[in-house]
Amino acid sequence: MEVFENIFAINHRFSLFFLGLLLLLASALSLANAKTHYHEFVIQATPVKRLCKTQNSITVNGMFPGPTLEVNNGDTLVVNAVNKAQYNVTIHWHGVRQMRTGWADGPEFVTQCPVRPGGSYTYKFTIQGQEGTLWWHAHSSWLRATVYGALIIHPREGSSYPFSKQPKRETAILLGEWWNANPIDVVREAARTGGAPNVSDAYTVNGQPGDLYNCSSQGMLKYSFKLVEMGGLIPKLKTNKKVDCTNQLSICIFH
Repeated sequence: MEVFENIFAINHRFSLFFLGLLLLLASALSLANAKTHYHEFVIQATPVKRLCKTQNSITVNGMFPGPTLEVNNGDTLVVNAVNKAQYNVTIHWHGVRQMRTGWADGPEFVTQCPVRPGGSYTYKFTIQGQEGTLWWHAHSSWLRATVYGALIIHPREGSSYPFSKQPKRETAILLGEWWNANPIDVVREAARTGGAPNVSDAYTVNGQPGDLYNCSSQGMLKYSFKLVEMGGLIPKLKTNKKVDCTNQLSICIFH
């Protein structure tokens, strides 16, 4: 009986060792497939024309909206933010789980001091256990009105999304607002008077107002898509396409 117990104990220890070895190999293989993506964000004033008016807006790399970043689950993202604007700035990675990298999260005076004009800061974090489309944006005052972009997280290389039909292509849809004024001045005026901020002059899709606004892109909404947002409608979005919306969930289908 004692012999069988010894054999069982040996087999049990061997099984645990073998299982640990498999987990170690799987982890090593996952790390081997992971990549590190390097980007530089130059934050600066750029002439942007919307609604027939050109004004200097704070942008990233001269783009409005800013660049779309694409990574895979398990990849590491390194972004060097260089502040050439006249305002303090930080960048927040909205929805990203910062696992032991809280200093890369971006909220001003919460996880970091703001990057002052002429300064820079490098954000470095690893995407862990996430897939889908998130976004990044400035987290200082109202700079997020023009400093924002998409962050697309694809499945790990060699794997797929957790549903039967895989997407044939992906298009990021970014909803925003546009003021015919400096957004910083808008929020400062609200703070001075104690009233609500002035409403925006237009809502935007990927940085463009609807094509019924003056001096706007024609044929902006080329494809049918379903817009799902919990709560609230989009009454100021102007388009010559038919829009069907429900009041409860704001599910809008553009035709």
